[in-house]
Amino acid sequence: MKVTFKVFRFNPETEKTPHYEVFRVEANPNERILDCLNRIRWEQDSSLAFRMSCAHGICGSDGLTINGSSALACQKLVKDYDYSKEITVEPLKFFPVIKDLNVDMEPFFTRIGAINPEVHEPQAPLDETASTERTQSPEERSLFDDAVKCILCACCVAACPVNLKEEPEFVGPAALLRAQRYLFDSRTQDSIERMRVLEKPNGVWSCKSYYQCTRVCPKKIRVTEAILQTKKKILQELHPKERQEV
Repeated sequence: MKVTFKVFRFNPETEKTPHYEVFRVEANPNERILDCLNRIRWEQDSSLAFRMSCAHGICGSDGLTINGSSALACQKLVKDYDYSKEITVEPLKFFPVIKDLNVDMEPFFTRIGAINPEVHEPQAPLDETASTERTQSPEERSLFDDAVKCILCACCVAACPVNLKEEPEFVGPAALLRAQRYLFDSRTQDSIERMRVLEKPNGVWSCKSYYQCTRVCPKKIRVTEAILQTKKKILQELHPKERQEV
């Protein structure tokens, strides 16, 4: 059967405004959107730019906006959409477009790094005489088990209403999820410093719990829940008196 794709095209080096091109692709309902994009590039227009690597939902490099929603092209099948109509494929929202479906991920990774406290001196080992690894119980590991599944695809940031409409400088759900991973790790030694970083402008309190990050996450991570856990920890450990008054 033939499936119609409406694909975003833009080359900032040669064009002033973006446009869309329509491609008709031979595909079956169980094929991936990524398979269809590859077929377009291989058989119809080799200039179409998009990222891919593992093609199995592990690397997170093929995040796109498909019919208006953030997703990995390698995870979404043709049958996930109404393929009797056009399937619109666009770059991830929020990020600057490099070319076609490729976006500049530098703002994303800058935000990921921004949640770390400044290190002025190397931290001393917990025990210089220790001869074994730093063990952790399954219960301790479970506190951040969800967060380590993150593949840094940026789908959550591209879907976040705060980033898109309210506060573009918001650090974003992916960075806050990464912060939760370290805050709840029993081996972390600088939790207080990390929480203070999160309280800076555009940090954790900018999250309005819209749950869009959780909705689009390709790894089914409960992102909003992790952010709420972080907020609770900050209130309990940095502002216990204020919490009691409330």
